[in-house]
Amino acid sequence: MEPHYEVAIVTLLALLVYFWMGLRVGGARRKTGIAAPTMTGDPLLERSVRVQANTLEWLPIFLPSLWLFAVYWDDRIAAVAGLVWIVGRILYATGYVADPGKREAGFLIQLLATAVLMFGALGRIVWAMVTTSAI
Repeated sequence: MEPHYEVAIVTLLALLVYFWMGLRVGGARRKTGIAAPTMTGDPLLERSVRVQANTLEWLPIFLPSLWLFAVYWDDRIAAVAGLVWIVGRILYATGYVADPGKREAGFLIQLLATAVLMFGALGRIVWAMVTTSAI
């Protein structure tokens, strides 16, 4: 079994970024004085919550794609694409919290990284399945 060290590290880095986003929600709550469970009332809190929620929505798409690409294609390429995803999410987070109009570049970067991983893995799996069953 191949250990996939690079992809494991990228997975943990992605989770640390998500953890950082949760801390930013807590910081926004302290700064605005809005206690849980309230989710609205100040744009800073609302944008911070939305960034964290949107990242949570993307993690189930990104993480399996990352690992499937690593298993069926290449560990290092998957890790690089995963790092690109992380950079995109950080740009998305900082841009969105500052001004929702500044979220697009980060969103597009992470979207592209996810697409490479997901469709790359799917293509390789289908190719392997077709060529294996043809033998």
